[in-house]
Amino acid sequence: MTHPVAGSGRPALSATDRTTHRRLREQGRADRADLLAVLRAGFIAHLGVVVDGTPMVIPTSYGFDDDTLYLHGSVASRSLAGAAQACVTITLVDGLVLARSVFEHAVNYRSAMIYGTPRLVTDPAEKLHGLHLLSEHLAPGQWDYARQPSRKELAATSLLALPLAEASVKIRTGPPDDADSPDAALGLWAGELPLVSSWGEPVPDPDLPAGTRVPPHLVARAGTRAFDAGR
Repeated sequence: MTHPVAGSGRPALSATDRTTHRRLREQGRADRADLLAVLRAGFIAHLGVVVDGTPMVIPTSYGFDDDTLYLHGSVASRSLAGAAQACVTITLVDGLVLARSVFEHAVNYRSAMIYGTPRLVTDPAEKLHGLHLLSEHLAPGQWDYARQPSRKELAATSLLALPLAEASVKIRTGPPDDADSPDAALGLWAGELPLVSSWGEPVPDPDLPAGTRVPPHLVARAGTRAFDAGR
């Protein structure tokens, strides 16, 4: 059973047998806002299912709203819709935690695990909604800038939906945990090595007409001032 998050009106993350934190409980999070924050920060999800007795883990892009995770796939993903259960994971690495002993080394990270039964989206309106969420998650503004899918393209595109009803979030931050151990007397350096990801400058298609400008929403996404495709 879940209970509303104070002040949000939305339920906290479910505490089922699969999502209950048993190890490193201090890294667990029960607030739905933490789940949505991990989803916003990530780009690739790994979908784990068992199909015809064989385990499969499939990397794919995704979009989401408050209640549903939408996973992009080819027509081949129709076979996945028959899977009884799935587990989707999103992981972000924020840095290495280098301690005074190898045993205490760790990784600063944010991760989410979402359980449920995948559903193949067949309703055209919901499929457009899910693809819009996916496009805007990856490149905000691109959905309205580019040509949107035709009916034929929409029919050829598979989209899986997974409810955000059963999920687990873990987050680790901060320095090593051995500052008060006997290893502190070794005189070795210890600390964090942050990992920072950033977008590069947009690279134009070589076949673009000269002077075609990079649209402002991609300039903003990349954090550059490169407006001209030939630059």
